[in-house]
Amino acid sequence: MNHPIVLIAGDGIGPEVAAATCRVLAAAQAPLSWIEHSAGLSALKNNLPVLPDQTLQAIRDHGVALKGPCTTPVGEGFTSVNVGLRKKLNLYAAVRPVRNLKGVDTRFQAVDIVIVRENTEGLYSGIENEITAGVVTSMKVATDIACTRIARWAFRYASQRQRRRVTVFHKANIMKLTDGLFLRCARQVHQRDFPQIEYEELIIDAGCMRMVQDPARFDVLLLENLYGDVVSDLCAGLVGGLGVVPGANIGDREAVFEAVHGSAPDIAGKGIANPLALLMSAVMMLNHLADTRTDPACRAAAERVKNAYNLALADNQKTRDLAGSLSTEQFADAVIARLHH
Repeated sequence: MNHPIVLIAGDGIGPEVAAATCRVLAAAQAPLSWIEHSAGLSALKNNLPVLPDQTLQAIRDHGVALKGPCTTPVGEGFTSVNVGLRKKLNLYAAVRPVRNLKGVDTRFQAVDIVIVRENTEGLYSGIENEITAGVVTSMKVATDIACTRIARWAFRYASQRQRRRVTVFHKANIMKLTDGLFLRCARQVHQRDFPQIEYEELIIDAGCMRMVQDPARFDVLLLENLYGDVVSDLCAGLVGGLGVVPGANIGDREAVFEAVHGSAPDIAGKGIANPLALLMSAVMMLNHLADTRTDPACRAAAERVKNAYNLALADNQKTRDLAGSLSTEQFADAVIARLHH
């Protein structure tokens, strides 16, 4: 049985990396069928809203989407497609696994971190006001429900994946009410439901210092929205950048798996973009399907694809962003050639 998946190719290099990813998944015999929808600039070009109702409804109908990068203007223009998806579908858990890849040289080794970020509130609630000329405010929102929900998700993930520790980064020494609530909820979930998991709290500035001293000491990180956004990119930099890390936005009913890098319009259409991040996100998606729909064929396909791209990188089969010379399609070919090794 094939699982219907909503495919949002995205903007810029999105269609190129999406096509390469779909080709690898087909070669790996992943039990998927694609339902294509648009968002971002590609939707606007077709005289649709930036986040069309039919795209949202398709995700609600089928439960899972794979999404390429969508352009978001800085400081003007339309609002973020990603933020819109998270809010409208209540995708409250942003999940970013970050690990070293053999063949991708970095200054750190043994990095294997999962960042779990609260995805619906905090300063990203978007409640901003101009009080008077030259004076603006932004409201940080924290609720017991959302803080508890994301803490439970992080501890459950750690338990299911045999992870040893959950670390909360916070600034409760300054933001005593909002970050204080986040900490209290995490402590309660740990003590009540997951006492077997190690738990620690670090003030975020000290935590970031320790991160760049010895990232291998961290396991699962639990953060509110803004901190999670910043720290997840910092962690990606430890292992080679946004081109080599996957991402997911998960709720109780729907999940959207995405490449977290930008749409890179400067190289769009040149066939040189790295499809690895979207391919890694697709592996996360297959594992999610295996967990939620008890389909062992999805798990097997995920393992085949993961092993194949690991082998390709170890064999120095890399795109230009990783100091290689392969095109988008050539990298896909290199992965496909190693699917059954």
